[in-house]
Amino acid sequence: MFIQVIQGRTTRAAELRPLAESWKDGDGSGAVGWLGGTFGVTDDGDFLGVIRFSSREDAQANSARPETGAFAEKMAALMDGAVQFHDCDDVTQLMGGGSDDAGFVQVIRGHVDDPDRAKAMLADTDELQRMRPEIIGGTLALTSDGTFFETVYFTDEQSARSGEAAAPPAEVAAELEWMMSGATFYDLHTPWFESR
Repeated sequence: MFIQVIQGRTTRAAELRPLAESWKDGDGSGAVGWLGGTFGVTDDGDFLGVIRFSSREDAQANSARPETGAFAEKMAALMDGAVQFHDCDDVTQLMGGGSDDAGFVQVIRGHVDDPDRAKAMLADTDELQRMRPEIIGGTLALTSDGTFFETVYFTDEQSARSGEAAAPPAEVAAELEWMMSGATFYDLHTPWFESR
């Protein structure tokens, strides 16, 4: 799997969502290898789109389509300034990956100098499900420079807040502190999803 994260600022979220939702059956209907995406806007106006493709090659082929270019222009018109694109070849799925059933999604952006350590920390999904039953899926997407985007899918926000208030075991806390040092958390209170 390949993930491309789109990130930007917007004050026009009410217009952005219907445009994004039109992609699947409109300009994106012929996109090869497009698997789906998770989208949302934070209270502060940060837009995040976590888009899944079967491979980098399919994502690049999609980017070259005239329909994709036209859609990108429409989207750019609703953004406040430049939009960032982050290509992630290294993707780890947690509990089967993302879930379109989530009522709350948190995207965490950070940087690690040891990607294998970060992936190993998330490998024990049995322990994670025991500690945090409200987590119903996730992805860890890494760029070539060690920037990561962890997208965590929760049943609902209230359960997520209750879960994060519980202290994890000491060894887990130490690993979380290492990985999350300097990270930025983006809360998507009303996420939306598109899947093929």
